[in-house]
Amino acid sequence: MTRIIINGDDFGMTESCTGAIAAAFGRRLITDTTMTANGAVFEEAAALARKEGFSDRIGIHFNLTEGEPLTKGICAITDFVKGGSFHKGYTSAPRPLNDEECEAVYAELSAQIMRIRSAGIRITHADSHHYVHSFAHLAPIAARVCREHGIDRIRLNRTIDTPAHPAHTENRIDNRYWRENGFVTSAHFGRLSDCFETAIPDCTEILVHPDFDKDGRLIDRTAVVDGYPDGEPLDRIDLLKDSVKLIGYRDLLMMDD
Repeated sequence: MTRIIINGDDFGMTESCTGAIAAAFGRRLITDTTMTANGAVFEEAAALARKEGFSDRIGIHFNLTEGEPLTKGICAITDFVKGGSFHKGYTSAPRPLNDEECEAVYAELSAQIMRIRSAGIRITHADSHHYVHSFAHLAPIAARVCREHGIDRIRLNRTIDTPAHPAHTENRIDNRYWRENGFVTSAHFGRLSDCFETAIPDCTEILVHPDFDKDGRLIDRTAVVDGYPDGEPLDRIDLLKDSVKLIGYRDLLMMDD
């Protein structure tokens, strides 16, 4: 039977998505989540995870594109920070970083790990907001930080190619990089819509963004319309459960894929 991980991104980012992730765990619609250390409701999210019993299923969602940084050094790099907040300048125009800039990114990502751990959460895996960890000049920094903190499981670049969500490789690290550097990964990576558009290969991670729409329905957020999250009902996952086996990032340690 096809094994899939369903990871809910952005835990701790906003009150809405954080509550939706907890609800998705309660309904067994996701297997894991990843947390933003600089999210607006970080402390509330950590408390909620402990209360609801999923604090052992949380990874880190490295963030260099939204919210306020945790360290001062990275604020000097305008590709990442303007007006005291992260933005998408670097991902729009990626470039090599000099040694000082690499160390500033390293310090920021390290601080993000330490903040999550200080909340009593054991980080199980790593991915990133807007896929920053997969950019060619940032991946070695993310790998260094993860190794130093004992995080050995990490998200791939997208491998499933569909018209709705084409795979992007430009400026991204080759997926072999993670395996060659001792990391454990899924075999494939895609989005929830892929599960209904194409055959999903074994050992695939499916990314979702749990949230509540304007009517309070639990959805996989794919857009914001008139200020409200919008997307497909997240309970579409129930339609898959007879044909797939849900696993978690923790289970990847036991796999050879």
